[in-house]
Amino acid sequence: MLGLGLCISRASASVLNLNCSLVLLPMCRILLAFLRGSQKVASRKTRRLLDKSKTFHVTCGVTICAFSVLHVAAHLVNVLNFSVNYTEEFLALNAANYRGEDPRKLLFTTVPGLTGVLMVLVLFLMCTASTYAIRGVLKYQINLEEHPPGCFHPNTTLQDDIPAPGILEEPFPEYTPEPSPAEPEPFVQNNVVRICTEEPKFQSHFPETWLWISGPLCLYCAERLYRYIRSYKPVTITSVISHPSNVLELRMRKENFKARPGQYIILHCPRVSALESHPFTLTMCPTDTKATFGVHLKIVGDWTERFRDLLLLHSNQDTEILPNFQQRNYPKLYIDGPFGSPSEESLNYEVSLCVAGGIGVTPFASILNTLLDDWQCYKLRRLYFIWVCREIQSFRWFADLLCMLHNKLWQENRPDYINIQLYLSQTDGIQKIIDEKYQVLNSRLLIGRPRWKLLFDEIAKCNRQKTVGVFCCGPNEISKVLHKLSNSSNSYGTRFEYNKESFS
Repeated sequence: MLGLGLCISRASASVLNLNCSLVLLPMCRILLAFLRGSQKVASRKTRRLLDKSKTFHVTCGVTICAFSVLHVAAHLVNVLNFSVNYTEEFLALNAANYRGEDPRKLLFTTVPGLTGVLMVLVLFLMCTASTYAIRGVLKYQINLEEHPPGCFHPNTTLQDDIPAPGILEEPFPEYTPEPSPAEPEPFVQNNVVRICTEEPKFQSHFPETWLWISGPLCLYCAERLYRYIRSYKPVTITSVISHPSNVLELRMRKENFKARPGQYIILHCPRVSALESHPFTLTMCPTDTKATFGVHLKIVGDWTERFRDLLLLHSNQDTEILPNFQQRNYPKLYIDGPFGSPSEESLNYEVSLCVAGGIGVTPFASILNTLLDDWQCYKLRRLYFIWVCREIQSFRWFADLLCMLHNKLWQENRPDYINIQLYLSQTDGIQKIIDEKYQVLNSRLLIGRPRWKLLFDEIAKCNRQKTVGVFCCGPNEISKVLHKLSNSSNSYGTRFEYNKESFS
């Protein structure tokens, strides 16, 4: 039982060391954004693995919790066994001071025991923090040559190894099965008779946990420091626009701010909350000709409601754009980022399918804005854009953008470049749909939900033997269906690669 407890505690400690070294790496957002944006450093398949960074982080945390329980249980058994199995033959090997010592004393009066208990409390409170096991209890022998395992009565004279009886045809004439107490005691090990020469010497294992976590921890701390310095200067809010269905558009400027379409930023407004911040996808990225970038916020929850009230000052106007010389005294706003997301890859496929649900359209809005500026410099040659909304007014968020992109592609004789399909899942208020300037979108508006299987079959038929990137930002129900269809085979040789939008 003692050996089993020691083996389990050491094995679980190795698993903990590995996971503690990996748990912080998925949270290094700058590193992930660099890998996403560098096609020379990482291939597309490798970059797609970064989409699972949050899942990987959670998996490491769950593994740490599970093996911490196993590790602690094994050490509790070890503490009891050390007290019960105290031996006077190897005093240096004992963790207890005497037979029958209270196990609680080993836990709360020794440095390894006390630090282990404290780490368990930290893990219980933080759930994802690493844990230091009860280190230093296990010891290993450092003089195996002078005292091989199995020897109990050392002699002061070292003798050469003698082949054990039975290996040669004739037995040893000097070998006596039962030596006297004054003689060195031979024993057979690996068919060789060995005689030990000194008492065994033991030494505690060198603590290794800090070696495993120090590198990732330093990297994570350095990134947090860099992010704090980078986000120290507030942004300049240029305009605030109130859209239908409780959506607010915020346009900003910041010196030397650069971002790629599909990336997201983290907003922090001290007047709303000193400790709370939230991620929002960029719907407009800065370019060489304009420094303005923007986000769309869905007013859901206390933070966004208070933020809206500070920006609009309880204004009831539907649209509010103020010139720079008439700007209101907006609250200070800080941004952290930009950070990478799976949507960035949509421009790196020859054919892409982008599916949005409601406000989930925001990652693809920046893609559409980028294509409006220049679409010929990207690999993308055909884009299927599917947008599902419950309210007809939600399509007004980016109706102007969709119409401008459609008209531009028609003027450049590329009407097949983008395939727009809008779906209204609820028919309440359908009479409010018509608007003369959105006739292009009205002809592409369908009532109901998409028939995903037919849609995938049609895309596969029109793009034979090609790889189609599938991107989704919306409800989990849609995501699961698209993921399943992407993994299904088809008779046209078309391969679908699924990518789901999620904030790391």
